[in-house]
Amino acid sequence: MQVSILTKELLQQIDKITSHYEQKQAALLPVLHLVQEKEGLISPEAEKEVAEYLGIPVVHVHEVISFYHLFRQKPKGKCHFAVCQTTSCALLGAEEIIEHIKERLGIQPGETTPDGKFSLSVVECLGACEIAPMMQCNKEYQVSLTKEKIDELIKTNT
Repeated sequence: MQVSILTKELLQQIDKITSHYEQKQAALLPVLHLVQEKEGLISPEAEKEVAEYLGIPVVHVHEVISFYHLFRQKPKGKCHFAVCQTTSCALLGAEEIIEHIKERLGIQPGETTPDGKFSLSVVECLGACEIAPMMQCNKEYQVSLTKEKIDELIKTNT
């Protein structure tokens, strides 16, 4: 028998979130954020349970998770580098930054280091074009990136 992802405690928190909406389906994003915060990712089992709870198709939940880069379907490293690759960042050196991270950590976008400390993804616009190239390191923006700044982040998070 499989244990439910949506524990009694988690369901109480979800009930509180959905109580703020006329239709509980509208609470999909905050519910997914909560589940990911508790579980570390959104597993297929969690997708199914959230869909059942909200009364929506599982495919709708999956579409939302796969659209937004902040939702994870695989475990990420303790320090997750999400590097912007859109126009401003690309023009100001994002590709060099991505290559440097790949070389330093020995991983490709979408991968995690064997020790679980670092992961890398390449994402669409993070909305900080004026301070490009930039990325998020977990929830923190890192801006005006250079190879030296990347090296310092790696050193700090090792």
